[in-house]
Amino acid sequence: MMFNTPLKTLTVAVLGAMAFNAQAAEYEWTFQTSETAGEPQFEMKKAWADNVEQMSDGRIAIEILPVGAVVQANQTLQAVESGILQGHMTDPSYFTGRDPAFGMIGNLVGAWSDPYDFLDYMNNAGGETLYNKLVEPYGLHLIGAAATGLESLPSTKPIRSVEDMQGLKLRAPEGMVYNIFEAAGATPVNLPGSEVYTGLEKGVIDAADYTVFATNQSQGLHEFAPYPLYPGFHSLPMVSVSLNKEIWDGLPADLQAILETSVDDLAYEMVAELKTRDLEAVREARQNPDIEIIDLPAEERTKFRNIAKEEWATWAEKNEITAEFYESVVAYLENHNLL
Repeated sequence: MMFNTPLKTLTVAVLGAMAFNAQAAEYEWTFQTSETAGEPQFEMKKAWADNVEQMSDGRIAIEILPVGAVVQANQTLQAVESGILQGHMTDPSYFTGRDPAFGMIGNLVGAWSDPYDFLDYMNNAGGETLYNKLVEPYGLHLIGAAATGLESLPSTKPIRSVEDMQGLKLRAPEGMVYNIFEAAGATPVNLPGSEVYTGLEKGVIDAADYTVFATNQSQGLHEFAPYPLYPGFHSLPMVSVSLNKEIWDGLPADLQAILETSVDDLAYEMVAELKTRDLEAVREARQNPDIEIIDLPAEERTKFRNIAKEEWATWAEKNEITAEFYESVVAYLENHNLL
């Protein structure tokens, strides 16, 4: 078949159609994450945005930015509230200074041994409803909760018991995780995640509550911290996928449903993908004679959890929502034989 349309005219027409499609989104939003560009979790969140665009037939376009791109990690709550950002995908513990419930719900240290239990609690036992009770007065709406999985604990010194944490300079973000490690005898140091590598390298910290095993390994933390604790026993932080509440309230029901479904997909895909990455990284690490992976004994995990449980009860007294969360999550853990 012969075409009489000149190539230049055809090219202009194609480019024009592409430009039209690029501008066709009804909603264009910017979300900031808590990861640096290139981290596995960051790439998964970018894939989530692509999935939303596809599921919405191009009606929603979301730009995903790394930590610090617009504001600091602990400022995204205010940025979404004010409209500087339209949403964020982050650990709520960063906002403990605004309300202690953010730290408690964001990372109930010592509570979870399986991320699927945490997601079940959030999705089916009232966790997401309670979090929205907390966050909506700040002008945000929780679309859904995700999780990375149990975090590893890279350390420059072997930790084989709770006693070995005495005096350990341990990086921990503000909030409950900081207080619990302090109660366990460590000396917490509040460093941003972006400074964990240099902190271990320069001896500013001895260990770090940071992220999952595979990410720690890929960033080279084992070069200075060859005694990682795995499987994790302490942190399983929530990933809050939240949107400005005014925007959420103005969305049609079908787009709200698409967003909720997409976050549920992200939550389970993230857990599965990071678990696979962890297992592969552990196999590789065990072939390195300079790395010793330590699995904290069951009796020591129990000691740590008992310390954590005392701190849960203390935090429960801070306000109405911390009390409500404490009663809700402890009931869930007891009913599912997880406590």
